[in-house]
Amino acid sequence: MRIAILGYGKMGKEIEKTAIERNHSIELIIDINNMSDLNKENLSKTDVAIDFSTPDSAYNNILTCFSANTPIVSGTTGWLDKFEDITRICREKNQSFFYASNYSIGVYLFSQINKYLAGLMNNFDNYNVEIEEIHHTQKLDAPSGTAISLAKDIISLLERKTNWELDKTSDNNSIKINAIREGNVPGIHTITYDSEVDTIEIRHSAKSRKGLALGAVMAAEFLYNKKGIFSMNNLLKL
Repeated sequence: MRIAILGYGKMGKEIEKTAIERNHSIELIIDINNMSDLNKENLSKTDVAIDFSTPDSAYNNILTCFSANTPIVSGTTGWLDKFEDITRICREKNQSFFYASNYSIGVYLFSQINKYLAGLMNNFDNYNVEIEEIHHTQKLDAPSGTAISLAKDIISLLERKTNWELDKTSDNNSIKINAIREGNVPGIHTITYDSEVDTIEIRHSAKSRKGLALGAVMAAEFLYNKKGIFSMNNLLKL
C-alpha cells in the first residue's frame, strides 16, 4: 500500500518504520511545517492515511481525507467531542474511517479483561474502582483516550458508577482517573478495585511504541478497499 502519515512525531516515525518493514511505501508525510501539502492532489497518490497528529488538527485532517476519498486510520485523541460529527459525515459521504484510542493489541485484550472484571464487580459494592494512567510529558491530552475508554466500559457494566472525573471525585458515583506525565513513558494503565479487606489490580504497561505502530499499520491494511466505520473490534474479531 501507499501510505500517508499525518503527524511525524515519535509515533509517526515508528509507523513509518513498521510500514516499510511490512513492505508498504510512504508517499506523503505531513507535519506542522508542511500542512498545506495535505490536499486532494497529494492524497490521490496514496491508498490510506494514518493520523497521529494533534487534537487541534485531527478533525480537519479527517475531513480532508474524506474529501479526497482517502481511507483514514485515526489514533489521535483529545478531539472526540467531534466524533459523532465525523461518523455522520463518513456515512453520508460513503467514506472509510478507522478509529481507536489505542492500537496496541495488548491494550485491546486488557480492555476485554477490564469489562469482564467490571461485570463481576457489579455484584460486590464494597469495592471502589480507580484508574491511573502514566504517559510521557509530551502527551497533550489528559486523561488519555485509553483511560477514558476503559472508564466508559466500566460505567457500562458497573451500575454504581455513572461518570468519571480527572484527579478527583465529587461523589461515590464517579470513577477517579489519575493522569500522570513523566519522562518518556510510552503508556501504563492501571485499574484498581479496593475494599477494606483487599485490593484487586490489573495493569497494562507498554514497553515501547512499536506495538501501537504495528496495530495502526494492521488497521490500515484492514481498511484498504473497505467503506464504513471500523474499530479494533472489527480488526481483531473478538
